[in-house]
Amino acid sequence: MNHESRPLIELTDIRKRYNIGRPNEAEVLHGVSFTLGTGEFAALIGPSGSGKSTLLNIIGLLEPSTGGSYRIQGEETNALDDAALTLRRRQALGFVFQFHHLLPAFTALENVTLPALMRDGRISTAQRDHARSVLTSVGLEAAMDKRPGELSGGMQQRVAIARALVMQPPLVLADEPTGNLDRASSDEVFALMRRMHAELDTSFLIVTHDPRLAERCDRVIELVDGRIERDDRIG
Repeated sequence: MNHESRPLIELTDIRKRYNIGRPNEAEVLHGVSFTLGTGEFAALIGPSGSGKSTLLNIIGLLEPSTGGSYRIQGEETNALDDAALTLRRRQALGFVFQFHHLLPAFTALENVTLPALMRDGRISTAQRDHARSVLTSVGLEAAMDKRPGELSGGMQQRVAIARALVMQPPLVLADEPTGNLDRASSDEVFALMRRMHAELDTSFLIVTHDPRLAERCDRVIELVDGRIERDDRIG
């Protein structure tokens, strides 16, 4: 498959300034441009303070850029209002964070059905069955009725991955998804993301500080001081 011919997201000259018009105005992203194709599995790396989190927030439609163009599936996002941005985010994006952000009073299954509940205001039998299927696919068939406090860190992150995938988004953004895990659990979670990528052809963009994991991705994009320092395809 030629992913290059099927752009999923396109960033052109993305800039981000904070405190605009004030003495402490600062630009943290200085004209970032790259394209991510459908089905890619890429790492975003860089030192602390390089702008990775800011860039991920812009890609995730959680905050706007102050310059440049950002398209998802060909649609320019800069002109969208808050309601349209929320809809686009729910349709196109799944999120996995370092801290899983599971609701502690909810079971694993209830946590995974939350995106459907937020979108539709209810959960259908078909949606609940699909959530069960996704949890089974990430190896948690026996843990569906357990609450997060009853699960290991690696299992909680599996629930978070299932939640990110349950609405079948074309792109999953993962912000340090193994940063809070030991090495063995990190390897298991990473292997799970690679398997789900292969099975679903879902694109993954993973922010990681772990060079060992980054080099196991298909592409490494390095951000330094708000600029892309390198963009290498591996293998």
